[in-house]
Amino acid sequence: MAAAAPSSSLLGVLMLLASIGYAAACYSAVFGFGDSLTDAGNLIRLEPDGTVPHMYFPPYGETYFDKPTGRCSDGRLIVDLIAQHYGLPLPPPSIPASLEGDKNRLRAGVNFAVVGSRALDAQFYEQRDIFDTVTNVSMTDQLNWFKELLPSLCSSPHDCKELLDGSLFVLGEFGGNDYTHSLLSGKGINVIRPFIPIVTRAIAQAVHELVELGARTVMIPSVLPLGCAASYLTYYPSPNPDDYDELGCLIWVNEMASYHNQLLQQQLAHVRELHPYANIVFADIYNAAMEVYQGPDTYGFSGGALRACCGGGGPYNFNTSAQCGNEGATACDNPSSYVNWDGYHLTEAAYQCITTGLLEGPYTYPRMKNLCRFDSRKTSRVAQI
Repeated sequence: MAAAAPSSSLLGVLMLLASIGYAAACYSAVFGFGDSLTDAGNLIRLEPDGTVPHMYFPPYGETYFDKPTGRCSDGRLIVDLIAQHYGLPLPPPSIPASLEGDKNRLRAGVNFAVVGSRALDAQFYEQRDIFDTVTNVSMTDQLNWFKELLPSLCSSPHDCKELLDGSLFVLGEFGGNDYTHSLLSGKGINVIRPFIPIVTRAIAQAVHELVELGARTVMIPSVLPLGCAASYLTYYPSPNPDDYDELGCLIWVNEMASYHNQLLQQQLAHVRELHPYANIVFADIYNAAMEVYQGPDTYGFSGGALRACCGGGGPYNFNTSAQCGNEGATACDNPSSYVNWDGYHLTEAAYQCITTGLLEGPYTYPRMKNLCRFDSRKTSRVAQI
């Protein structure tokens, strides 16, 4: 007698389990770099006077961790969700105080990101009277931290090669703070636009350095649609309706972000020519986020897309004198119903939508969902697009 066919519900469970196992076999580690979209707790360890930034107070972290961790959200970030998708632990912050313990745990990934980090060094901006009041950590600093740590993660050159070859590197987002802090320093778009190519070249150069070091899969996120952020909408209100798109986002800000993303893709194409056997993955978090902004109700965001869940009031619930975590700010009851968390950053629920679009959808080039068809231990794998 022939065996009975599995029910559709059982088949669905089996397919889900298979896909989880398939994803978990892709990478042995996730290493993260970037700014407040990625930082998991490094900033506080860089405060020389013991200052506690506002993201280290409740309600930050309430959704997943039940306490603040230094992440600028109510829960997990994109890099956290990527690591879990591949069956890996959340990459811990990299500052030395948190790196004590099991080397094998650190071989599964480390997070070097710092809130406020820019792609270019502080000197570049100080020469232009542009200053960052949060941190002067740059992308170069973070890459140097990784290079300094690497010898302690592996026991031999061959071991290091295997670690680098089997790891996923998430380089960014970088660029958002380069432009945000320039604007907050009083510089106009006519000053900022000429150095956007310098920022994108620097990011591409960092990708080149990682691949030269031995990395074989590097994901490089775009800049988010900054013109849809509650902070930008509050900082730069306009009486002219033509300055806003049909979603209520600032057109000139999103055009600045789009210009960065366009140039970044062009720069990454050059890196691919230099390293045809590496996976140089452009992660289009701009359009993944825009999909959510264009239909928040479709994704269950009944609180809307532009107003922050946690803040100090105003049209977009963003107030620099009462930022989320500080006295005078309040939070919504259900962060998962909001896209925006605190004016600058998104909720875990929004990050989940974006991450799904990256790992299972169309918002990476080459497609991340295709890369795992290749043995991550082989340097000759090339994505099929």
